[in-house]
Amino acid sequence: MSRIFTTSVAAVYPHYVNKVAKKGRSRAELDRVIEWLTGFDEAALTRHLADETTFEDFFAAATVNPNASLITGSICGIRVEEVEDPLMQKIRYLDKLVDELAKGKPMDKVLRG
Repeated sequence: MSRIFTTSVAAVYPHYVNKVAKKGRSRAELDRVIEWLTGFDEAALTRHLADETTFEDFFAAATVNPNASLITGSICGIRVEEVEDPLMQKIRYLDKLVDELAKGKPMDKVLRG
């Protein structure tokens, strides 16, 4: 089992915020991307962050967007569509979406609109 599975989302979330902020994107845009992927609205995301929910429990509680399979490409040298472990793939989907947001991709393309 990967160490990231038992890491709290709250421990990584500030890094996501910093990454997108450095490129001129907002926390609200980040939260919108997370909501698109997981189904968690602002209140639910805030609750998961406050409760220090692990990635494993976070994605177990999530309703992953049916269009998540449209997320393709590499993140950290790994093609997200080829990740075999379902939980790791969801984490990589999130990483890829955050990366695309930080790179300035239009929101409708990030959200596979």
